[in-house]
Amino acid sequence: MSEKIQITLPDQTVLEADRGATVESVVATIGPGLQKAAVAARLDSERVDLSFQIVEDSELQVLTNRDPEALEILRHTVSHVMAQAVKRLFPTAKLAIGPAIDDGFYYDFDLDVPLSDKDLEKIEDEMRRIEGENLEVRRVEIPRAEALEKVGGLGESYKTELIDEREGESFSFYAQGEFIDLCRGPHMARTGKLGAFKLLNVAGAYWRGDSDRKMLQRIYGTAFFNKKELKQHLAFREEAKKRDHRKLGKELDLFSFHPDAPASPFFHPKGAKVYNLLIDHVRSLYETYGFEEVITPQIMGVDLWHRSGHYENYQENMFFTSIDNRDYAVKPMNCPGHVLIYRTGVRSYRDLPLRYADFGRLHRYELSGVTAGLTRVRTFSQDDGHIFCTAEQIEDEIRSQIRMFLDTYATFGFEGSKIYLSTRPEKSIGSDEIWEISERALKKVLVESGNEFMIDPGAGVFYGPKIDFKVQDAMKREWQLGTIQLDFSMPERFDLEYITAGGNRIRPVMIHRAMLGSIERFLGVLIEHCGGAFPLWLSPLHFRALNVTDRQREYCEKVVSTLRGMGLRGDADFRNEKIGFKIRQATLEKIPFMLIIGDLEFEKGNVSVRDRTEGDRGAMAINNFASMIQKRIKERN
Repeated sequence: MSEKIQITLPDQTVLEADRGATVESVVATIGPGLQKAAVAARLDSERVDLSFQIVEDSELQVLTNRDPEALEILRHTVSHVMAQAVKRLFPTAKLAIGPAIDDGFYYDFDLDVPLSDKDLEKIEDEMRRIEGENLEVRRVEIPRAEALEKVGGLGESYKTELIDEREGESFSFYAQGEFIDLCRGPHMARTGKLGAFKLLNVAGAYWRGDSDRKMLQRIYGTAFFNKKELKQHLAFREEAKKRDHRKLGKELDLFSFHPDAPASPFFHPKGAKVYNLLIDHVRSLYETYGFEEVITPQIMGVDLWHRSGHYENYQENMFFTSIDNRDYAVKPMNCPGHVLIYRTGVRSYRDLPLRYADFGRLHRYELSGVTAGLTRVRTFSQDDGHIFCTAEQIEDEIRSQIRMFLDTYATFGFEGSKIYLSTRPEKSIGSDEIWEISERALKKVLVESGNEFMIDPGAGVFYGPKIDFKVQDAMKREWQLGTIQLDFSMPERFDLEYITAGGNRIRPVMIHRAMLGSIERFLGVLIEHCGGAFPLWLSPLHFRALNVTDRQREYCEKVVSTLRGMGLRGDADFRNEKIGFKIRQATLEKIPFMLIIGDLEFEKGNVSVRDRTEGDRGAMAINNFASMIQKRIKERN
């Protein structure tokens, strides 16, 4: 066997190296600058440490701090340094898992004492000491039996569980100084190159996300290659805190949560107004796109859910009850109810497509550890719809829905819509042939519609593939909103038919679609997108009238009454406070327009208009103000 191997670089340059040479030694031959900047590498398709030995001809891509993958490796390394610091400060702590995530990293610990903010400061200080020690980070392969003995000897019961459930003759560990941890890697070469990092907060997290398991303490942190990026990220977090829909929901009196109904929002009058305005907007679109609204029961027999496939594939997320010696389920989805409506009559090809829409309340059991404000709740409503159509109508129907979705996201000011084709998941129903036909049909529509899209492998629902829509909010965060799902399986399971022009009976195709998704979740996303300052047409109040003294109260009441009679939403602040205080209060409540009424306005029969965003707009006749607002509402500005 030759002692030399060929290393091919991305620009197709070929280097010769000794068999067994490390990645770092090969990088050093390319140049000292690249060696200094290198974080890790891709060897063929696998990410590896710089210390990895190359034993055969390979393709090599060096990862530097300019590569997104390198940031993940940095954060993973910092999470291990954090775990090492925790073990130094709390020797009895047990390690769970500590991955890199989209905006940082976390590590879960089993600790006897609750961690405080002061503890985070101590841990961060210890991490800086470890950074100063510039410890070598070494990958070690350990045989299964020895690995179990090692983690057992360290008292790391969570690591023992991880090894027990994984296959393999050996397992990789990473060691730095006195610290060693089970990990696939890769990692930075030394602890002295940790960039800029910050520990953020502590939260509770069940082991493996199972509420029947122990609650652990999760430390969140973030890391970047330089202080400037960290500073920008921390500023972004502060802005995100200001926009947190849970905070704004309370401040703006939109909704609340109560322990008597866990993860189930109570919408106050203002919140209910926005909620219903969202539904009204979708209803107006249904008139254009040919949907007919239906109402279906919330509780239906378990046999129905067996037939639909939900019981076998979704029961862990469902609520059940028993009535008159019969088992029932609270519906998590509307589709089986719409199928039953379809089955009430003989359907002809002339009847199709049939488009049903349903705002019925749904209930899904979500683990308490993953519920979060309005974005993950146990009871909600969807702008849900199902289309029953012929195979020939699939493309037109999906194309129409894509157009409605993208136009609607633009109406709400969302930018950068991304489209994903989500393929067959591990847990599914239906034959391979049906899945292949379904995925091919969706892909064909996307290609022919000219919309760019990406494949999301295994992210479909159990009954069919889907098209998912993700948008960016004002802070460039990505949210998944709409979905269009193609389903050949449920028509088969429920024996749905329609009569063709030739008199034959064949199956229709079922399309599941929701544009906003959950109304609750969309409202949470929208609040953060606009910082609680809703567009005028969605705002709970269009205006607030502010009298300067009691002398204008009667006129102020007349202004409010007149504008309400013209279809505008507003109230008045008659409190015995200075006008500046009233203006500040209305501004904090994010009311679009303030109508200031003093003696001059009373005498002339007009109002002084203050715009939430543009400031004072001067005196205006009541009718002119109403016309301006009505025009903006109509235009959805």
